Amino acid sequence: MTQRFIGVDIGGTASRWVIADADGTTIARGAAPGATGHLFNPAERNRFAATIGAISAETHAHLPVAAAFLGVTGLGERAFDEARAIAGAALGLDPARIGTSDDMELAFRAAFAPGAGHLVSAGTGSVGLHVAADGTLVRVGGRGLLIDDGGSGTWIALTALDNLYRIIDETGGTGEAGILAEELFAAMGGDDWSATRAYVYGSDRGRIGALAQAVARAADRGDAIALANLERAAEELARLGRALVKRAGNLPIGYVGGVIGLHQSIKSALIAALPGCHVVFPQIDAARHAAVMARQFA
Repeated sequence: MTQRFIGVDIGGTASRWVIADADGTTIARGAAPGATGHLFNPAERNRFAATIGAISAETHAHLPVAAAFLGVTGLGERAFDEARAIAGAALGLDPARIGTSDDMELAFRAAFAPGAGHLVSAGTGSVGLHVAADGTLVRVGGRGLLIDDGGSGTWIALTALDNLYRIIDETGGTGEAGILAEELFAAMGGDDWSATRAYVYGSDRGRIGALAQAVARAADRGDAIALANLERAAEELARLGRALVKRAGNLPIGYVGGVIGLHQSIKSALIAALPGCHVVFPQIDAARHAAVMARQFA
């Protein structure tokens, strides 16, 4: 039997895996629940282990594999060994045959050769990365919703809620944000503060970020506040691109992630906000690229 390799792209809301052969041909692919690499948090460590366990169960028919590579959101170098140990136990692999990085570095390598561009990812969170030809990393943003994550799905949702409740504070009603209020309240299951409080403070960042879809629907229906919110998100993401250009040179800036396709206004606003820059929107398959990268650990 030809050697097989598994690549895994683990995000905060969903994970994807690919099994490929030695030539890089995809044999199987699938999805699993999301997790983070915040293994210093016992709950997140358990969540990560559960995700790896689910992937092991789904891929059982294709095991054993010769090696694996995992790109995990929020995974820092200090947790690489622990992540490899957890994955090795679940997949029946020597941890030395497992490569790890955060999901952003994996995405960069799926989009660009080192030194060839910049990548900004905007999904639940937002982060920008440049990988130099010598492997040096330049990272911008990506500090989580409590600090920033400007332009991300979570940022869009929380900014829209802030806009809405300021209008409610000042007028006693939803006023000019009526359409936005309708979409947000429908998504949260209630139109009073109790429903909003329960949804926001009882949710993780992925569930909060999902409210960005409600903001996009409101913009499609002509809500000016929702549309302005999305255009501001594009400016926040453009800021990350400008920071990378300033620090690592005027190279193509690739934008990926669910927010980029959330609404038609975002791509055009990004291009307008980055004059003199070459803005691209690459289509990447990070899990498949991880399976290809796994070959070096066999």
